[in-house]
Amino acid sequence: MDSLSLTLAEAPIFHSISPEEISSMLACLSPRQKKFQKDEIIFPEGSPIAQIGLVLSGQVHIVKEDYWGRRTLMASVGPGECFGEAYACLPDSPFPFTATAAEHVSVLFLNASRALTICSSACPFHSRLIRNLLTTLAESNLRLARKIECTSPRTIREKLLSYFSSQARLARSSSFTIPFSRQQLAEYLSVDRSAMTVELYKLKEEGIIWFEKRDVRLL
Repeated sequence: MDSLSLTLAEAPIFHSISPEEISSMLACLSPRQKKFQKDEIIFPEGSPIAQIGLVLSGQVHIVKEDYWGRRTLMASVGPGECFGEAYACLPDSPFPFTATAAEHVSVLFLNASRALTICSSACPFHSRLIRNLLTTLAESNLRLARKIECTSPRTIREKLLSYFSSQARLARSSSFTIPFSRQQLAEYLSVDRSAMTVELYKLKEEGIIWFEKRDVRLL
């Protein structure tokens, strides 16, 4: 059993699969591990992809950029989480975003076609992998739904309050740490950073929220 199998056992896509089983099935999944420097592109927009990206360390940002270079941060993917899985399962559909290393990252690429195909021995852990992959796809849809919920309000204040409310629900606490820097949060909410910063301090002055860097508390 190697250290990679022990690391992957903590990833949701390998939930309920032992490190020994993971070690056995990796040969079927044609794994390829690669490291990326900050701001390096992992999956370019418009490219067909056939591999699921699984973050081993660091953060990967999924970004949408328009014709004029305005960026929208669609998602931030951390250790143990997957990205590109929906499009890897549909290799004829080009990836509509850009997957970029937000910092130094290590990514394990898994062949999606082999992940979806039961091997000749019909091993039970491969069936669990497929169920886990479906769960991962469902969770990606939920993240997208949360983003739509947060970006649908018209004003910056309403977008911020909607986002903070969703984070409080996820944390099950009025105090939480957001995964974004100020610039990243502005990109995620599709708003101007300066205008958002002004609104943040207004909310703080009015006693609606308290924040210090990425730590937030709803009052």
